Amino acid sequence: MGVKVAGPDVNESRNKFTVNNSGEIRFGMAAIKGAGSSAVDAIIEEREKNGPYRNIFDFAKRVSAKALNKKTMEALAMAGGFDGFKEHHRRQYLEAPDGDMNLIEKATRYSQKVQQEEDSAQVSLFGGGNGNMEIPLPTVPPMEPFSQLQQLNIEKEVVGLYISGHPLDQYKLEIESFTNSSLPALIDLESLKNKSEIKLAGSVSSFAHRTTKTGKPFGTLTMEDYHGAFTFFLFGEDYVKFKQYFMTGWYLFLTGVVSQKKWADNELEFKINSIMLLSEVRGKMIKGLRVNIDLDDLTYDLMEKLQAITEKYKGDAKLFFDVIDRKENISLELFSKKFSINPSADMIKELKEIPEVIYKVI
Repeated sequence: MGVKVAGPDVNESRNKFTVNNSGEIRFGMAAIKGAGSSAVDAIIEEREKNGPYRNIFDFAKRVSAKALNKKTMEALAMAGGFDGFKEHHRRQYLEAPDGDMNLIEKATRYSQKVQQEEDSAQVSLFGGGNGNMEIPLPTVPPMEPFSQLQQLNIEKEVVGLYISGHPLDQYKLEIESFTNSSLPALIDLESLKNKSEIKLAGSVSSFAHRTTKTGKPFGTLTMEDYHGAFTFFLFGEDYVKFKQYFMTGWYLFLTGVVSQKKWADNELEFKINSIMLLSEVRGKMIKGLRVNIDLDDLTYDLMEKLQAITEKYKGDAKLFFDVIDRKENISLELFSKKFSINPSADMIKELKEIPEVIYKVI
């Protein structure tokens, strides 16, 4: 529906899913595994009473330690609940260099020291006013953040789905250019039977090597894409040929056809013709990039932008330009002898930002 779903945030989320001021759906903190309802209630109550949390140390200091334990803070960090505190990233909350404490442990220790100072000030003859001495914030050593795939897998562990992206995003170019169907579409084979070839892509979520009642081996392969999941059953030669791809977490590209079942009248089946790793698709299938430009849009400024992009993303793929004169209904195809390119996702992203350009990976 095109409505953005933003991840959980300790400064905006409520128990359940809500709509924020930007018209986005904000993830509810109660949907995070390990974030207890009492802790979530305490976070919201304190925020509404005294305003947004400034950082992780302010958060740990203000939310009652009785409601907020280490497990809850870890679950919030894993789901991205502290991402609004821009000073630190998720890995710093959960990991630390040898001999050091992670950010959650430091924040917890800091809040305990603050509480101790406040308690001692209340009984001290010299407490005066507020009494507590200002405690310096702990130092947090820099470290490399999680990779996108690591972060997404951690998200799925605590909320059951991907929030900040999808593991298949790294292969978005291949999927947009070479697939013509989705995995859930295979549930309705009748609608696909007239396609000469069906091309699919996804990640392996589970598999099983099994044996029939007659002792013959077969396998099941469950894959997921952006739209859902589907389980393939492979028997005989197909199982022997493709069982090497039965590995959880692998990203695959499949081709196949819908055909009549051999042993059942009026029943259809999807037969896999080929499987390859999605990481191999670019090298084996992408031959070049075709850029369409309307003659009226062809300016020196546009040419300079395109030249800068092609020089930035050099590779082995061929580069074609189709200049179109719509008034005369003429199209001129040009082949670049000077430039060969690598049509990566980053290059495609830059081309998308040029409104005069229409491109196609070939």
